Amino acid sequence: MLESHPAGPRAADPRLLAECLEACGECASVCNACADACLGEDMLGDLVTCIRTNLDCAQICAATAAVLSRTATTGPATAALLHACMAACAACAEECQQHASMHEHCRICADACRRCLNACEKLLVSLG
Repeated sequence: MLESHPAGPRAADPRLLAECLEACGECASVCNACADACLGEDMLGDLVTCIRTNLDCAQICAATAAVLSRTATTGPATAALLHACMAACAACAEECQQHASMHEHCRICADACRRCLNACEKLLVSLG
Protein backbone atom coordinates (compact mmCIF):
# COMPACT_ATOMS: atom_id res chain seq x y z
CA MET A 1 0.00 0.00 0.00
CA LEU A 2 2.76 2.45 0.88
CA GLU A 3 4.39 1.96 -2.51
CA SER A 4 1.12 2.71 -4.34
CA HIS A 5 0.97 6.31 -3.06
CA PRO A 6 1.20 8.76 -5.98
CA ALA A 7 3.94 10.72 -4.22
CA GLY A 8 6.04 7.56 -3.98
CA PRO A 9 7.97 6.49 -0.91
CA ARG A 10 7.92 9.17 1.77
CA ALA A 11 10.76 7.96 3.93
CA ALA A 12 14.46 7.63 3.22
CA ASP A 13 13.85 3.92 3.70
CA PRO A 14 10.28 2.73 2.96
CA ARG A 15 11.08 -0.53 4.77
CA LEU A 16 11.65 1.44 7.99
CA LEU A 17 8.33 3.23 7.51
CA ALA A 18 6.54 -0.09 7.09
CA GLU A 19 8.28 -1.51 10.18
CA CYS A 20 7.33 1.55 12.21
CA LEU A 21 3.71 1.37 11.11
CA GLU A 22 3.57 -2.31 12.03
CA ALA A 23 5.27 -1.76 15.41
CA CYS A 24 2.95 1.14 16.27
CA GLY A 25 -0.13 -0.90 15.42
CA GLU A 26 1.09 -3.89 17.40
CA CYS A 27 2.04 -1.74 20.38
CA ALA A 28 -1.36 -0.03 20.43
CA SER A 29 -3.12 -3.40 20.46
CA VAL A 30 -0.82 -4.93 23.06
CA CYS A 31 -1.08 -1.90 25.35
CA ASN A 32 -4.88 -1.99 25.19
CA ALA A 33 -4.83 -5.72 25.95
CA CYS A 34 -2.41 -5.22 28.83
CA ALA A 35 -4.61 -2.51 30.35
CA ASP A 36 -7.58 -4.85 30.11
CA ALA A 37 -5.61 -7.71 31.67
CA CYS A 38 -4.47 -5.40 34.48
CA LEU A 39 -8.12 -4.61 35.20
CA GLY A 40 -8.68 -8.31 35.80
CA GLU A 41 -5.86 -8.70 38.32
CA ASP A 42 -6.52 -9.07 42.04
CA MET A 43 -4.08 -6.29 42.96
CA LEU A 44 -5.83 -3.71 40.80
CA GLY A 45 -4.82 -0.82 43.06
CA ASP A 46 -1.15 -1.58 42.42
CA LEU A 47 -1.71 -1.39 38.66
CA VAL A 48 -3.49 1.95 38.29
CA THR A 49 -0.40 3.73 36.96
CA CYS A 50 0.31 0.80 34.63
CA ILE A 51 -3.23 0.91 33.23
CA ARG A 52 -3.08 4.66 32.61
CA THR A 53 0.35 4.37 31.02
CA ASN A 54 -0.90 1.51 28.81
CA LEU A 55 -3.88 3.54 27.64
CA ASP A 56 -1.79 6.65 26.94
CA CYS A 57 0.74 4.61 24.99
CA ALA A 58 -1.98 2.80 23.02
CA GLN A 59 -3.57 6.05 21.90
CA ILE A 60 -0.28 7.73 21.02
CA CYS A 61 0.87 4.68 19.04
CA ALA A 62 -2.44 4.49 17.20
CA ALA A 63 -2.28 8.20 16.35
CA THR A 64 1.31 7.84 15.16
CA ALA A 65 0.40 4.94 12.89
CA ALA A 66 -2.58 6.83 11.50
CA VAL A 67 -0.56 9.93 10.67
CA LEU A 68 2.38 7.99 9.24
CA SER A 69 0.07 5.99 6.99
CA ARG A 70 -1.49 9.05 5.38
CA THR A 71 1.17 11.75 5.41
CA ALA A 72 2.56 12.31 1.92
CA THR A 73 5.41 14.44 3.19
CA THR A 74 7.40 14.44 6.38
CA GLY A 75 8.15 17.46 8.47
CA PRO A 76 8.37 18.84 11.98
CA ALA A 77 4.95 17.53 13.04
CA THR A 78 5.87 13.99 11.99
CA ALA A 79 9.16 14.20 13.88
CA ALA A 80 7.37 15.54 16.97
CA LEU A 81 4.84 12.73 16.80
CA LEU A 82 7.60 10.13 16.52
CA HIS A 83 9.31 11.69 19.55
CA ALA A 84 6.03 11.58 21.49
CA CYS A 85 5.53 7.94 20.55
CA MET A 86 9.05 7.09 21.65
CA ALA A 87 8.49 8.85 24.99
CA ALA A 88 5.17 7.06 25.56
CA CYS A 89 6.71 3.69 24.68
CA ALA A 90 9.69 4.27 26.96
CA ALA A 91 7.43 5.20 29.88
CA CYS A 92 5.11 2.24 29.28
CA ALA A 93 7.99 -0.23 28.90
CA GLU A 94 9.49 1.02 32.16
CA GLU A 95 6.19 0.82 34.03
CA CYS A 96 5.26 -2.61 32.67
CA GLN A 97 8.74 -3.96 33.38
CA GLN A 98 8.13 -3.25 37.07
CA HIS A 99 5.24 -5.76 37.00
CA ALA A 100 6.71 -8.22 34.49
CA SER A 101 7.85 -10.76 37.08
CA MET A 102 4.28 -11.11 38.39
CA HIS A 103 2.23 -10.52 35.22
CA GLU A 104 3.14 -12.08 31.89
CA HIS A 105 0.96 -9.56 30.04
CA CYS A 106 3.14 -6.76 31.41
CA ARG A 107 6.30 -8.50 30.18
CA ILE A 108 4.78 -8.90 26.74
CA CYS A 109 3.71 -5.26 26.73
CA ALA A 110 7.13 -4.00 27.80
CA ASP A 111 8.70 -5.95 24.92
CA ALA A 112 6.20 -4.54 22.39
CA CYS A 113 6.84 -1.01 23.65
CA ARG A 114 10.60 -1.42 23.27
CA ARG A 115 10.15 -2.73 19.71
CA CYS A 116 7.98 0.25 18.84
CA LEU A 117 10.40 2.71 20.43
CA ASN A 118 13.25 1.21 18.37
CA ALA A 119 11.22 1.28 15.14
CA CYS A 120 10.25 4.93 15.68
CA GLU A 121 13.85 5.85 16.43
CA LYS A 122 15.13 4.13 13.27
CA LEU A 123 12.50 5.88 11.14
CA LEU A 124 13.25 9.25 12.72
CA VAL A 125 16.96 8.86 11.96
CA SER A 126 16.18 7.92 8.36
CA LEU A 127 14.10 11.07 7.93
CA GLY A 128 17.10 13.18 8.82
